[in-house]
Amino acid sequence: MATSTLALAALSALVTGLILGLIGGGGSVLTVPVLVYLLGYPAKQAIAMSLPIVGCASLVGAIGHWRTGNVQWKTALAFGAVAMLGSFTGARLSSLLDGRVQLVLLGTAMTIAAVSMLRSAGKEASADALPQRSLGLVALAGFGVGVLTGLVGVGGGFLIVPTLVLLGGVPMRAAIGTSLAIITMNTMSGFAGYVGRVSLDWTAMGTFTAVAIVGILVGTRLAARVPVARLKSGFTFVLLAVAGLILFQNRGVFVGH
Repeated sequence: MATSTLALAALSALVTGLILGLIGGGGSVLTVPVLVYLLGYPAKQAIAMSLPIVGCASLVGAIGHWRTGNVQWKTALAFGAVAMLGSFTGARLSSLLDGRVQLVLLGTAMTIAAVSMLRSAGKEASADALPQRSLGLVALAGFGVGVLTGLVGVGGGFLIVPTLVLLGGVPMRAAIGTSLAIITMNTMSGFAGYVGRVSLDWTAMGTFTAVAIVGILVGTRLAARVPVARLKSGFTFVLLAVAGLILFQNRGVFVGH
C-alpha cells in the first residue's frame, strides 16, 4: 500500500478523534469511508472494524470530559442501555443487507449529520430554557441511534448530542461528554453483534485506534477553547463531500445493478 495512502489514513484517524473530542460526535462517520476507500476493506468488514475504533477513542474522550465534570453518568447509563440493545439488534440485522446498501445508509446518515450540524452552527441551545420530554421519547431515540450504529458503524454522536440537549435537558458541554460515554457503550455492543460473523484485521484496528486516541486527547483539551460553531460549519462540508462520494460510488443500488 502506498505511503501517501497510509499517511492520509492516519491523518483521517487523527481528525476522527479530534472531532469526537471537540463536539462529541460527527468524526466517527469518517472511519468507515477511510477503511473502505483508502484501505480497501469490504463494507461489512469496515463497518465491524470501525465500531471498536470509535468506541475506544470515545472512552478515552469520555474520561477526559468526566475529569472536568462534563459527563452525566446516570443519563449516559440510561440512554446507553437502550442504545446498546438497538446497536446489537442493528448488527444482527446487517446480515440481511448487502454491503452496498449499508454504505448507502451510511452516506444518508452522513448527510443528515451535516445538515444537523449546519442548522445548529452558531446556536447553543440552552437546556434551562427547554422543557424535558417524556422518557419514552428519549428511549425511542436511543434505540434508533443504536440500530443505526449497528447497521452502518457510526457512533451516533451527531444524533445523541441534540437528543440529550433537546429532549433530556442536558447542558451542551455536558451533552458532549455524556455523548462520548454513550458512544462507547453503543459501539461495543454493536461490535459484539458482528464478532464471529466477519473477519477482522486486528493490527489495522489497533493502529487506527491509537491514532484516533491521540486526536481525541487533543480535542478534549481544546473543547473549552475552540469555537464549536465555526468548527461545525467547516466540518459539514467535509461530511457532505464524503457522503456524496459514497452515494455516487454505490449509485447502482438505486437502479438495481
